[in-house]
Parts: sequence; structure tokens; C-alpha cells
Amino acid sequence: MASFDVIYIGAGPGGYVSAIRAAQLGLSVAVVEGRETLGGTCLNIGCIPSKALLHATHMLHESHENFEKMGLIGAAPRVDWAKMLGYKQDVVGQNTKGIEFLFKKNKITWLKGWGSIPAPGQVKVGDDLHDAKSIVIATGSEPSSLPGVTVDEKIIVTSTGALTLGKIPKTMVVIGAGVIGLEMGSVYARLGTEVTVVEYLDAITPGMDAEVAKAFQRILVKQGLKFILGAAVQGATTSKKGATVAYRARKDNTDATLEAEVVLVATGRKPYTTGLGLEALGVEMLPRGQIKTDAHFQTSMKGLYAIGDAIVGPMLAHKAEDEGMALAEILAGKSGHVNYGVIPGVIYTTPEVANVGQTEEALKEAGIAYKVGKFPFMGNARAKAVFQGEGFVKILADTATDRILGAHIIGPMAGDLIHEVCVAMEFGASAQDLALTCHAHPTFSEAVREAALACGDGAIHA
Repeated sequence: MASFDVIYIGAGPGGYVSAIRAAQLGLSVAVVEGRETLGGTCLNIGCIPSKALLHATHMLHESHENFEKMGLIGAAPRVDWAKMLGYKQDVVGQNTKGIEFLFKKNKITWLKGWGSIPAPGQVKVGDDLHDAKSIVIATGSEPSSLPGVTVDEKIIVTSTGALTLGKIPKTMVVIGAGVIGLEMGSVYARLGTEVTVVEYLDAITPGMDAEVAKAFQRILVKQGLKFILGAAVQGATTSKKGATVAYRARKDNTDATLEAEVVLVATGRKPYTTGLGLEALGVEMLPRGQIKTDAHFQTSMKGLYAIGDAIVGPMLAHKAEDEGMALAEILAGKSGHVNYGVIPGVIYTTPEVANVGQTEEALKEAGIAYKVGKFPFMGNARAKAVFQGEGFVKILADTATDRILGAHIIGPMAGDLIHEVCVAMEFGASAQDLALTCHAHPTFSEAVREAALACGDGAIHA
């Protein structure tokens, strides 16, 4: 029986990052992972492979729409789907092998197999028992199911199946207008698939700033995606030709159907805690399936901790990483910190959409007086030069103190630009602090400065 200071169950972004940090701080560390490769859902069947396909199809779009405008004359490339999937898998392989290297470098033991917790301080992997002073559950999440819709990962697929389709479908119905649905829908729309997105709510991207969501939908419609909002999916049936999705309009209760070769179920995710043995241990759970934890990530059982998608909060890889880093510090006798008010969110379509902090809707509901600084990318020279002048930067600041309360960006490199605001918010900066900071020209980041200027006397180029 091997003994460790800490054993992590799950080698996704939360587990592997926390394990590396714990090892750096001098703890003896093991990680339980049943996949053949490290990295969890994110690296293997989520964030990374989807970004590869988003990049490849964006290049395809550029070749069709913009190359000739730049004097790049010639036949647009054809799609070799098998080769594109191979490129995607190569990207995944490079990343997962990188984590293996980091495990060896930091002397972390990989316990290969699926783990359970038969008793406090013990982890079972296969037939082997291992002791640990601390156990960390970092098991992530799995796609949520939908009543009447049976996933076979061939015709009715989750994001997992959507990343490995045997061929590019002519038609696709996406159930759910959240991040996963819109990213994968965007991939296939660029490949020539007729994509229809069905969403239960009356707007896309639930929780997003309403103004940004409306602008985002308009842009996606221009790119060819179709939307049916306020529609409750009743079920889906399959045949040799594909699938039929039945839905009911919530406004007037009328029923309708959609035919498609492939249906992507993108209705969110739920914590994955199956097989851990938490019920037998009496570990306290929350109504939505998350594990209840205290301010230091400890569950109701002493010495048992949980992070990432398995606990409350946004299901984001970087949120799990932050929690993992903080927990490693705590386990090493230091103090860990996560600022949940400054966790960015990004949608990696073209244009990208990014946000941090409060929305206008949340500020109004809380009765907080705020001011808005906006700047359109059409006024940004760099954006116009690369045919990405759509969208804007929007900064929300406290009326009385000018402190930045939130930011919302739809436009080129939004997922990178948002971090300037994240750092500013972490330090309690004002909009004027951003406005007074020199930004290189010509860069997309100038749009952030202009939005900050708009919180004061006004933007220069608008």
C-alpha cells in the first residue's frame, strides 16, 4: 500500500494543475486517472480539440471570403476532413504528452485506473489501496441529458461525438445556444453545414450581457446560423437518414419538427461523481449534484476536498485551475485565494466574445449606479485591416468611484483582451487608470483603452 500527502482523483485542468503546484510546494503527490491520456475532458475531448477545429475552419472562411480582397488569388482550399481531424488529434497529443512530462519532472505518481474512496484517507484504484493525508476530488463534469433525446454519438451526439463525426453533415440541429453549441455550430457552418440552433430561452448565451448577446446573434445569423428561440425540445428520433427533433414553441404551445443528419445536444454539463462512493461515506451533496465544500474546498468529511466542475461555480477550466492552485497552497500550510468576481468567460467563435465581472442587468437589479464606456471595433485601425471591424468593447464602472465593475467584449481576440481588464479589476483599478495607460498602436487593445476613455470625457476615435 503506497502512502502520499495528497491523492487527486481526476487529471483534468483542476487536478493536474493542483497536483503540480502541491508537488512544487514539497508534498508527495499521486493522481488517479482512468483515461489513456492526462488532461481530462478539456484537453482530450473539449477545449483544446474544439479550438483546433475553430482555427482550421476560420482559416477556411478567410480563404473563401477575404483572401482575394488582399490580393491572394487562386483556388480556395478544399476540405480533407480526415486530415483536419488528424490535425486536431495531433494538437491534443502534444498537450497531453506535455502534462506527462510535467508529472515526471515534478515526481508525481500517475495511478492509472478509476478511483473510489472506500474509507476516509483511502483511495482504491483497481485492486490496490493507497493512503493519503488529503484526498482531492477533481472529477469534472459530463454532458447533461435531455428527456426524450437518446445520445448515440453518431447521429445524436454530444460535443464528444461532434469532434469525431465520420463526415461533414449537410444539416445539423444544435440543441442549446450556450458556449459549446455556438462554438461547434460555428465550426460546421463554416464547413458548409446548414446549422439550426434551438434554444429554450428567448435569448442566446444565458447570463451574458443582453446587448452583447443581441449583437452576437446578429453576427452569427449573418454567418449562416439559424435560430429558433423560446422552444422546448420534446424529443428526438433517429432513422437511416438522420434525426427528427420535435419542439414546442413556449409562446403559443404550437408543435413543430426539424429534420437533420446530425443533432448536437449542447444543453450544459453536470458534475461527474459516479463511482466515488460519496453516498456511502455520507458526504454532503447539493441539490444539483455538486459536492458541498467550505471556504477552503473541504467537504463535510475531514481530509476530503473537491474543486472544479464537481463543486459550485462556473464550469470553466481556468476556474478549476485557480481553485486547484489555491487548494495546493492551503494543503501546504499556506493561504490560498480565488477571486470569483474576476473569472473571465470566453466564447471562441469569430468574433470572439469575452466577459468579466458584472453585466448591466445584474447592476440594475442590485441597484448599483454605474456608467458605460463603449467603443466599436470599426474605429480600430488594426481590426479594420483584418476584416474584423464588427463588435465593440464595453466597460462598466461605478458612477461614484469610477472603479471597474465589469467588461464585455465582442470582437477580434476578445478572449485575450479581456485579461487587461481582469488584472485591472484584481487591483481595484478605475476606468481612468486604464484610460491613462499607454497602449501600442496599431493593436486591438487600443479599443479597450478607448472604451475606458468613453467612461470619462469620451473616446478619441469614435
